[in-house]
Amino acid sequence: MRSPVRRRLLTACALSACGLATIRDAAALPDAKATVALVMKSLGDPFVASMIDGAKNYQRHYASQLDLTTHGTLTDNDVAGQARIIESLVEAKVNAIVIAPTDSKALVPVVAKAIAAGTIVIAIDNPFDDDAQDAAHVTIPFVGPDSRRGARLVGAYLGSKLKAGDEVGIIEGPPNDRNAQQRTTGFREAMTAAQIRVTALDTGDWTFESGKSIALRMLYAHPGLRGMLCANDNIAMGAIDAIRIAGKKGQVLVTGYNNIDAVQPMLDDGRMLATVEQFGARQAVFGIDVAVKALVERRRQGELSPFMETPVQVVTKGRGGRFGGK
Repeated sequence: MRSPVRRRLLTACALSACGLATIRDAAALPDAKATVALVMKSLGDPFVASMIDGAKNYQRHYASQLDLTTHGTLTDNDVAGQARIIESLVEAKVNAIVIAPTDSKALVPVVAKAIAAGTIVIAIDNPFDDDAQDAAHVTIPFVGPDSRRGARLVGAYLGSKLKAGDEVGIIEGPPNDRNAQQRTTGFREAMTAAQIRVTALDTGDWTFESGKSIALRMLYAHPGLRGMLCANDNIAMGAIDAIRIAGKKGQVLVTGYNNIDAVQPMLDDGRMLATVEQFGARQAVFGIDVAVKALVERRRQGELSPFMETPVQVVTKGRGGRFGGK
């Protein structure tokens, strides 16, 4: 297991400055224009949409130096779909691929082939599995937040609203997703620290529907639940609807993750206690920036820092309320 050297990306301003310097040097590329592909998960997910919008806005400012294409799948778990996209991009000989992987392990072999073909590959949003990278003899840099840390922060906020011995449930993301694993670990750590019992845990698929059905089962099986820690905002919105159906509005506190626009009214009126802002639009830009810089400087994949950390922040009410972290 590797021990990544972390470089914290503290502010958007610092990275924006880096981006300006990098793009202005893009004329040094062989084709005088960097060709970068952004490969995302479900195009119907609001968080994914925000990342794509951020990337496109960035590219518009540097259209003469940066050629950007964006790609995505129909669902968050379409591993085969992402694999086909990567293979087609390698055939098209793009300079770099910036990807939010649907599966932290299963996609490593096809990404390794892309790297062997000379394509720079950068992961955003969800890191690739360390052991899978070691087995494939590749290093795939990750530009993004520490999901475990973000989960600990929002979990600590929930813990501050409960008392020792209270019961909570965790609705996690897909087990093959590194982000989901890290968030569950962070939630558990926060609950242990607050002396709160995790009496229910189930796996969702990042969707409203899964959050709703799982939360309903939890509420009926564990009537003493006082909180639900949800791996993303879609799941959390489903849990909130389940609480309404079960007639337990105001009795169960819910936390989410991603701070999508749809949860703002729920934060404002108290249906959702808190969520985590991980600056999705900036993540995509940071990943593109790192890829272009590697191309300009002719850096090999293995020479890039394995983990470049971006900020997380807990949102407690609308876009203005903040709790801990940065």
